[in-house]
Amino acid sequence: MKVAGVSQFLNWKPAAYHPLTNIKSESEMEIRVCVNTSCRKQGSRETLDILSSIVPPHISVTSCGCLGRCGAGPNLIVLPQAVLVNHCATASRTAQVLATLTGKENSDDAEKNLAALALRKNAEEEVDKGNFSEAEVLLSQAIDLSPSGGLHIIYKTRSSVRLAIGNNLGALEDAKEALGIAPQYPQAYLCEGDAFLALEEVIAAENSYTVALQIDPSIRRSKSFKARVTKLQEKLTAADMAS
Repeated sequence: MKVAGVSQFLNWKPAAYHPLTNIKSESEMEIRVCVNTSCRKQGSRETLDILSSIVPPHISVTSCGCLGRCGAGPNLIVLPQAVLVNHCATASRTAQVLATLTGKENSDDAEKNLAALALRKNAEEEVDKGNFSEAEVLLSQAIDLSPSGGLHIIYKTRSSVRLAIGNNLGALEDAKEALGIAPQYPQAYLCEGDAFLALEEVIAAENSYTVALQIDPSIRRSKSFKARVTKLQEKLTAADMAS
């Protein structure tokens, strides 16, 4: 088993990698949220955060500059339809706008998405306190709601929680569930790699990290990714010495 080349993660440049060959590179819809002065004062940063947490994977959410209609915000624009939406100042209004955009305005979709988000946020607070078992329960409740958006984030989060409590197979299963929903979600590939590494599936872990890096090359600069590379190299070295 070769150790050489693992450090190349830190200087690696994107190249073709077969798991992604059939994945669409662009979202079907884009929502841009104005974060200019007037809209920001009206809470557009919170609107941006909520939308990013509850959209399905085929919709991308980004910030943007002024869209006009200052004072009627927070404002957002939906592309490619170029639909301008005003007064997205509350979580319920934001979720209902999303439900309308996805054709689910006559259902309880908005409420379920917000309920699942609240459970995930509560779970993250439990993680910060070190209460991983409680966090897993909350995340499982969120998954049981079957929200139309943000489910891949919930599975990714539960994968990390399960890894922390030693449920390595469960962590791997959740990472794969997240990827089944959002195949271009780099954080899920990182979780998959972490689970593989915990299961001593070193080559599989290396492959998962490689895909994550291909999707988002910027992660190579993060301390957490560098720590993953170091741990991976240690595992590869140990395996090489044992062989």
